[in-house]
This record gives sequence, C-alpha cells and structure tokens, in this order.
Amino acid sequence: MSSLDVKGVALPFLRFRMLRHGYLRCPIYWREVNRPDMKGIYAIHDETRRPDIVVYYCHGGGFSMGSAYFYLEFLLAWISLLKDAGYENPALFALDYTLVPEATYPTALQETLAGYKYVLSIIDDPSHICVSGDSAGATLILSLLLCLSDYSSIRDKVPGLAVIISPWTAIISSKNRNTPSDYLDADSLHLYGSQYIGTKAYADDALVSPGRCTDLSWWKRASPSAGWFFIYGAEEVFAPETKDLIDVLRKAKLEVVEHEEKQWIHAWPVVKLFLCNTQEDRQSGLRSIVNITKERIKK
Repeated sequence: MSSLDVKGVALPFLRFRMLRHGYLRCPIYWREVNRPDMKGIYAIHDETRRPDIVVYYCHGGGFSMGSAYFYLEFLLAWISLLKDAGYENPALFALDYTLVPEATYPTALQETLAGYKYVLSIIDDPSHICVSGDSAGATLILSLLLCLSDYSSIRDKVPGLAVIISPWTAIISSKNRNTPSDYLDADSLHLYGSQYIGTKAYADDALVSPGRCTDLSWWKRASPSAGWFFIYGAEEVFAPETKDLIDVLRKAKLEVVEHEEKQWIHAWPVVKLFLCNTQEDRQSGLRSIVNITKERIKK
C-alpha cells in the first residue's frame, strides 16, 4: 500500500475517532516531513516555538506493513499527556520507513538514523529526546542505539530515554512461538523477518537482531543517558526474547524499568487505545510511559 493509500484510509478514520470523542478539529499541530533520505510526521504543541522534549517514534508492522499515519491518534494523545505532565512544548517525530519487499536491511535502519539526525536538529539538548517504537519499530530503535555508539559524528548525542514497546529483538528465533492469546503468528513472523533480512545480512547480526548482542560494553555505549523502559504483554510471542534482552542490559548494570502487563498481548499500549472503552483504560499504557518520562527527563 502506497503512502497516499495509507493516508486515504488512516486520516478519515482519525477524523471519525476525533468526532466520536468530541473534537471538531485536531488540537495539536502536525505536518509531513519529506526529505531525500527519510520521511515522516512531525507534531508539536506550539509550532511557533522550539520543543522542550521530543519523542522519536518508529511504528510496528513486521517491516512489511503499517505507517505513522495509522498511529496518529496514539501519537497525538502522547503529546497531549506530556503537556498535561508539565512539559511546556512537547513534540514528536514519527518515521515512515521503507517497507519490505520494496527494500530490505539496512535501508530502514539508514532511514532511522537519518530521522534521528533530523530530531537532533530541532531540539537543543539530546538528553531531552525519548526514542521509542513498537514491535519492528522497537527493533529499529534498538538497532539505532547500537549504531549510534559507533557513529563518530554523533556518538556523544545519545537520547535521554528509550521506551521499548513489545520489541522484536531476535528476528529469527525458536522462542518466538504462538501463544493462546496473542494475535501474532510465528510462521508469518519468520516470513516477514526473512524478507527484512534479505540476502546481504545475517539473522544473528547485532544490528539486524539487537537481542543477539551480548557485548555488555557495546550496550553500555549504546544506552540512553537516563536508561530504559521496556513495556510488553505477558501473553505475547516476543515476551521470552524481550526478557532475555532485559537480562543482558541488567548484567551491563544499566538502569532498566520493566512493565510486563499481565494477561495482555503484543503492543498493548497501542491496542488498548483503540479497543478499550474508558479513557482510563485506553490511555493506561501511555500514562505509564509518560510517568517514567517525567522521572527520567526533567522539565
């Protein structure tokens, strides 16, 4: 599906959801960013001023589907909650990376790096950047952090916080097994993962499958200045590999906070926003994220 097709589906749905919740127009400014090396969506509370915090987000979808447009409600709600938490002018940049089969590794990672450079250009202090993503997008964020640690021009510009939602840490893994509750399918994941890897990379390469990196010194160099927040469902396919990566980070003596939501599935903070009935339930995942952000990135 082309970006034009995605917009044609996602934006009317966003409009419907806004009207359903009593909004006649979008209360937060957002615009498209189109550059030769990457594209995405930039949103900010007040477009006339520089932000005091920026979330850099990569969407999920198995590297083969999805778009920042489908996440707009989730992302705009995130900005609103950051504003409520006391940040003066929160902003967010959501990357729209190239999907397979149009491109394979390392194209999406290269675009993720370009997106991070863009975020660095719009905020004065890298420690006020929160990098985040879900599923395949979380994989790209993990790979980005490993990449940044050895990228000479910006290795000293690590973000303040990483919020990792239901990461696909090991692209090909026997631990990625179906569960009675989760909607992910292990066979489909194997297919999508193989397409992402392509013919020029290896499944166990640390920049392809960050969960395969057991080099503690590399993770120390890659770690955000204020640490990590992992949030995932206890019933999801990726839970075992996620726990393995958390164990590695803790062995490196890094600051890691873990939120395993009992009886919930893959990418539950996003899923809850669309499926739950009450505002409290819909925003529960985002509120957990914002609470950690308040603790780690000072206003």
